Amino acid sequence: MSTGPRPTWEAWANSVPPLACASTREPCHDPAATATRLAQARLADQYMVYETEGGVWHFAAGSAVSVTANATGITARAAGRTWTSRTDRQPLTAFATALSALRDAERHFYGWAAFELSHLLHADPAATGDHPLLHVLIPSVEVTLTGDRTLVRAVDEAWTRKVADLLVEAPAQRNAPDELSPESTEGVIAAGAGAYGEAVARTVADIRAGLLEKAVVSRKVPLPPEPRVDFPATYLAGRRANTPARSYLMDLGGYRAAGFSPETVLEVGEDGRVSTQPLAGTRARVADPVENERRRVELLTDPKEIHEHAVSVRLAWEEMEAVCRPGSVTVEEFMAVRPRGSVQHLASRVTGRLRPETGPWDAFASLFPAITATGVSKGAALRALARHEEGPRGLYGGAVFRGSTGGGLDAALVLRTLIGRANEVWLRAGAGVTAQSSPEREIEETCEKLRSVAPYLRYTKN
Repeated sequence: MSTGPRPTWEAWANSVPPLACASTREPCHDPAATATRLAQARLADQYMVYETEGGVWHFAAGSAVSVTANATGITARAAGRTWTSRTDRQPLTAFATALSALRDAERHFYGWAAFELSHLLHADPAATGDHPLLHVLIPSVEVTLTGDRTLVRAVDEAWTRKVADLLVEAPAQRNAPDELSPESTEGVIAAGAGAYGEAVARTVADIRAGLLEKAVVSRKVPLPPEPRVDFPATYLAGRRANTPARSYLMDLGGYRAAGFSPETVLEVGEDGRVSTQPLAGTRARVADPVENERRRVELLTDPKEIHEHAVSVRLAWEEMEAVCRPGSVTVEEFMAVRPRGSVQHLASRVTGRLRPETGPWDAFASLFPAITATGVSKGAALRALARHEEGPRGLYGGAVFRGSTGGGLDAALVLRTLIGRANEVWLRAGAGVTAQSSPEREIEETCEKLRSVAPYLRYTKN
């Protein structure tokens, strides 16, 4: 083991094996099912499926190379060795420094950021806790599934063969996983609603007292340990029914997740273009298109929803200006309505060009956590959430991401997600609370959002 206060990140990077084996294969007809099947094969103890824009799925597996950071320390692993260092309460800076050592390796990485990182960036460092805040995997094998090809890259032929066998073999016939009845699903969704309404009322009082402008207050819905939730089956069933901006399935760094994110925290291209996609303002979606259109029009004219959305876009603009070239920030789209599973949202997109001296992690530090998962101002909203929410959020409201050593970063906001850690599994949903909010409407909104996941929960058969 190599340890020390100042690790040589270049030595760690030199221990990262290259993806020396690459092959291109015929496209698969169902990339979501193929990616899920790769996850179900448990090729390694850590993996991630990440769906990017345009219906492109990525599967990554292998845990030999990783980086994990908390508020006080960072640990990197490669080639059976471990490097550790202090972070001096700047884990994101240490994390970015470690990954920058891979700049000549032409690799992708996959990981997550916990919501509590936000306390170090914007609020009270003492509220951060001692759990991991950032975790990234540099995979041993990566499979990219597109409409016209399947690309496999691996560290050696053994990994290539493992994946190739799974890609060509017929899918195994599996017993259909169990699912909840509609009545049981609604019972899951309603759990804890009364206490949540009280938290909304207290937040409204804070807002009317001038402590903040908006807070996104959430509630946790624990699921029983038995029957056991099947994460891959839940992911595939939920993806069939949802229309996410990004989707992901992972068992990585201590978290399991199957999610259908309605928006990205940020997207950074290797050319320095950066964008963020705030969504705020919600109405339910139903089977009747006429009723959906009525709700869409109502959403576009509701003063509370418009105010909630406008303040989110305003702050996103300010956060982008902090890292982008002067004059480059613009609102490319404003108050479109986007369908996202069981709901429809007001959506905007703010874009810009990074300054020459800034990189993707500078943009991440400015924009994280997403304003639509916190509130306005962020610092005041985080303090309000600490008062009115029960326990830490963990992965919820944080980010799941895929990045490149060339400077690209694509980070999905963790909402509409089934989450597991240790022996606990749960759902969580929130609503934007403003001075015009009522507890009844915000409870209803969390139920609407939970219906993007809860009806698609699947359970392993005993």
